[in-house]
Formats: sequence, C-alpha cells, structure tokens
Amino acid sequence: MFEEGIKMRCYLELMRAGNCAMAAFASMVGVMIAFNILSSAGSSTLFSFYDTALVFLIVFFVTGAGNGLNDYFDIDIDTVNKPSRPIPSGRISLSSALYFSLMLFGAGVAMAFLVNVLCGIIALLNSIVLILYAKSLKRTPFFGNASVGYLTGSTFLFGGAVFGMEGLQAVGILFLLATLATIAREIVKDIEDVEGDKKEGARTLPIRMGSKKASYVAATFGFIAMLASPVPYLQSILNERYLFVVAIADIFFLIAVYQILGKNDAASSSKLFKFAMLFALVSFIVGA
Repeated sequence: MFEEGIKMRCYLELMRAGNCAMAAFASMVGVMIAFNILSSAGSSTLFSFYDTALVFLIVFFVTGAGNGLNDYFDIDIDTVNKPSRPIPSGRISLSSALYFSLMLFGAGVAMAFLVNVLCGIIALLNSIVLILYAKSLKRTPFFGNASVGYLTGSTFLFGGAVFGMEGLQAVGILFLLATLATIAREIVKDIEDVEGDKKEGARTLPIRMGSKKASYVAATFGFIAMLASPVPYLQSILNERYLFVVAIADIFFLIAVYQILGKNDAASSSKLFKFAMLFALVSFIVGA
C-alpha cells in the first residue's frame, strides 16, 4: 500500500496536478458564468452538478495527459535541466509515462462525450493540439504560443459548451481575452528563455525575429486584451464588480508591457503577466 501511494504521487507529479486543478477550476468558472449569462437572458437552462463535476475531471485528465506527454518528449532536455522529474529520475519509465498519458487522453475524451457532443469535440480537438504541441509545436515560432493561448482560453469555452452552442457563445469573449493575454505572456517567457532555447535548437519567435521585435508582438497582444477587457461589461455579460477587478488586471498588464518594452526585463514582465491573468480570472468570477 505504501509503495502504491508513492507511485501515485509520482504520476500526479508527472501530470503536474496543481496546474491540472487550476485549469479544471477555470473550466468550472466557465460553466458558472455561462449558466448565469443564460439565466439572466431568460433561458430555461438547468444547472447540472453532475456535468460540472465531469467537466472538472475531464479538464484535469486532459491537461495532465498533455503535461505527461510533454515530459515524454522532453526526456533528453529534462535529463540535463530537470533530473529530479519522474521520468529522468527513473521513478516512472518512458513507456509507462506514454501509456499513462494516452490513457488519460482517452478517459477525458470519452467522459466529454458523456456530457454532450460539443464537449466531446472540444476535448478531442484539445487533445490533438496538446499532442502536436508536445511533439513539435512548442519549438516553432508563434504556433507554440498560439497553441498555449488557445488551450488556456478553451477551458472557459469547454465550460460554456456544457450548455451547447448558446453557452459557447456566452463565454466567447472570455475565451478571446484569455487567449490574447496568454499568447502575450508565452512570447515574453520565450524572450526570457531565449539563450536556453537556442542551445536546445528551438525556433521560437524571439530566436527567429529577435527579442526586441518579439517584445513588440507580445505588447500588441497584451494591449488588445486590455482594450477588449471592458467588452464583457458593455455586453452586459458581467457586472460592475468585474469592471473594478479587471481594471487591476489591466494595470498589471500595463506594467508588464512597460517592463518588456521599456526595461527589457522579460523575467519581471512574465511574473507581472501572471499576476494580471490571475486578477483577470478573479474578475470573471466576481463579475458573474
């Protein structure tokens, strides 16, 4: 029993369970926001605790599968840079990590189709994107950033899809805001990691076009996200509380942009983008 407990902790570490839980929580926020929007619009939509619980598990499994597959493809890099990770440390074999990840993908997609066909399609699409990202996209210019942006935003999209196309449309703007903000931060992270990525043979945006030009691209996505942030309030999707908290997020976005453009400080900018996105998530919750 003790050995089984240790093994389970190794697999949870492989999945990066904390990140999985955050993504799963975001998807539940998507469910609640979509329900509130549809209810306010006079829809007779019913809230299902069963479907909401399934959404949490689905996103947890699929996110964990993607993280595990990342470690599978990054074995050579992690052996040098992160030798304590489950695979390079020998606590989980390479083949076991692969089969475990594929099992999680299969379980997540299967459960998604139990919710409805739309959720099943999104889960299947996201699984394909995660596989492609782990295998090749993450080291390509911009496509890797866009993939992470889409996957982050799609947690809200997936939550809304519980209520069909109406729910999907209700959270569309939240999906767009999360996607834009995430792309900005991912580009900044690539600027921060440019030296290490060069050694690994990656072809990220800063490597291909230079860190300064890439910082302008990141800033552009950040500014678009800031300019679009009042839209959920203007569309009466979220209330005044959202507007107040998202203003705090926008301030962090502005400082983050200043750090990367004015001071060329990618590390500080990346942290500030992370704080901004945290406040943005809180704004979605309090404004629902």
